Amino acid sequence: MRFHVVMLPNYVVGVDPPFANYYRELLEQIALAEDLGFDCFWFTEHHFMQYGGPSPNPAALIAAAAARTSRIRLGCSVSVLPLRHPVHIAEDYALADALSGGRLEFGMGVGNNPREYDVFGVDIAEARDRFEEALEVILGAWTHERYSHKGRFWQFDDLTIFPRPIQEPHPPLWIAGLSETSLSRAGQRGYNIMTVAHPRPPAEVRPGVAAWRSNLADAGFSPTDRHCLIHLRAYVDEDARRAGELGQAAIARYNALSRVGLGRPARPDESDWEGMLAAGRNVYGTPKQCVEILRRTMKNFDFDIFGMQFSFGGLPHADVVKSMRLFARAVMPAFG
Repeated sequence: MRFHVVMLPNYVVGVDPPFANYYRELLEQIALAEDLGFDCFWFTEHHFMQYGGPSPNPAALIAAAAARTSRIRLGCSVSVLPLRHPVHIAEDYALADALSGGRLEFGMGVGNNPREYDVFGVDIAEARDRFEEALEVILGAWTHERYSHKGRFWQFDDLTIFPRPIQEPHPPLWIAGLSETSLSRAGQRGYNIMTVAHPRPPAEVRPGVAAWRSNLADAGFSPTDRHCLIHLRAYVDEDARRAGELGQAAIARYNALSRVGLGRPARPDESDWEGMLAAGRNVYGTPKQCVEILRRTMKNFDFDIFGMQFSFGGLPHADVVKSMRLFARAVMPAFG
């Protein structure tokens, strides 16, 4: 099992610090993640809301992180391809790959917030078609010295971008999704995938991953060369009571921001604290308890990378740092 860190900013007004301090603390957490031996640090993309909105351009955060690290890989989870001109995306992430010395992991998706489409003037009914054409443009610009494109949404001739990615033929590609349809498509193309544990029970997540694995094999790709990351929120403390109190409070704030930002109703099981722990969908407790919880995650879900989110729901920076250190010292070795 590998361990990554996932950052989906959920900014709690009146709890989290002003943004200048917030980003300074985030960069400290990235440097710490590298020191502690995590393999990759991921940045999400959202807009116009406290749930994820403080990360509107992962490429910019990757560039800042690249200047403060030297080994840890840096990823976007995900770039919402339909919202921007694909040449802008190709340029931004090629530059991020160059600045990081070839450490970029490129995640892509269609997003999950209709308001983003409204504000940017993009018809959400066209999201899938725009995604497919944007991906074609990005890969074409990355892999050709000169590239022309004549499509439904974008057209140009004889294009060269500077720089092209350091990694050849391009950075590793990832798809975020849940449905069997989207993850089957990812398998057919040999892409890595990302899933999330807490929104849905394992029975709703596993079929999509199984479809991905089946389609990988049918397309001639070795499953050992492709990866599935699962996103989990984690808080570790030596004191079980404090871990429970702070972990539950932070998860509750996270869920509340998600409901408001995405306009979704409360999920019936999101406050079933014992049930979520028993299924391995939330992770908080002492190091020993967290090891047991993650073993339940492994039993109930199908993945090979733990994507741990340590900073969420207004947890103080000092507690996030302590949690990360405890996790690396006393939890990760159990899965080595």
